Amino acid sequence: QVQLVESGGGLVQDGGSLTLSCGASGRIFRLNAMAWYRQAPGNQRELIARIGTDSRSRYADSVKGRFTITRDNAENTAYLQMNSLKPEDTAVYYCNLGSKLNAGKIIPGDYWGQGTQVTVSS
Repeated sequence: QVQLVESGGGLVQDGGSLTLSCGASGRIFRLNAMAWYRQAPGNQRELIARIGTDSRSRYADSVKGRFTITRDNAENTAYLQMNSLKPEDTAVYYCNLGSKLNAGKIIPGDYWGQGTQVTVSS
């Protein structure tokens, strides 16, 4: 059974930075893509960043140029560096292991972190 444990959320001012971490148990981390999603109140969960097993990354337009996703296979950990944060980035952030690209769409994997709250004050 794979478990994902997130950390690093918190309260930050407009323009500030945070780094989220997602540590994975088990041996399948390096064999799977990692992704970060977020969900704001009243909104659907949205994909914001994904990194493949080859470390190629892609981002939602809303975070492109401000957020960076990385992975450390030796530590079974993925990171989301968030810079120039805005109030509209306020959400619960979730990491996800095992997402697949299918017919041009990214389908979430079966494993989710518990979520970590990020709040950006104006």
